[in-house]
Amino acid sequence: MAELADDLLSQLVELIDRLRDESADFLDQPGDQQAWYNRGYANGMLTALVAIGVAGRLGTRTPDDVDAIQAHETMPWGKAYRHGEQVGSRETYEITGNQPS
Repeated sequence: MAELADDLLSQLVELIDRLRDESADFLDQPGDQQAWYNRGYANGMLTALVAIGVAGRLGTRTPDDVDAIQAHETMPWGKAYRHGEQVGSRETYEITGNQPS
C-alpha cells in the first residue's frame, strides 16, 4: 500500500465532509438523484480510505448504514447512490496510488 500523505488525506476528508454536509438529508429527498450520487461518492471515498488502512486518521467518520441504502437500491436514486459509491471508491484508489484488495 502506498503511504498516504497528510495533506492529501486532509483534502480527501474535506471533500467527504463537504459532500456529506451538502447531502445530509438525502434520505428525505429521493427525487434528488444528484444528492444521492454525491452521498454515495463520499461513502465510496470513505470506504476506500478505511480499506487502505487509514481509518484511525478519519476521526469519527463512518460509512453510511447499509440497511438504510438497501431499501432504495432498485430505485433511480438508489442506483445513483451506488454509482457514486463505485466512482468515489475507484477514484480514491487512483488518487492515492493504491489498489483495491
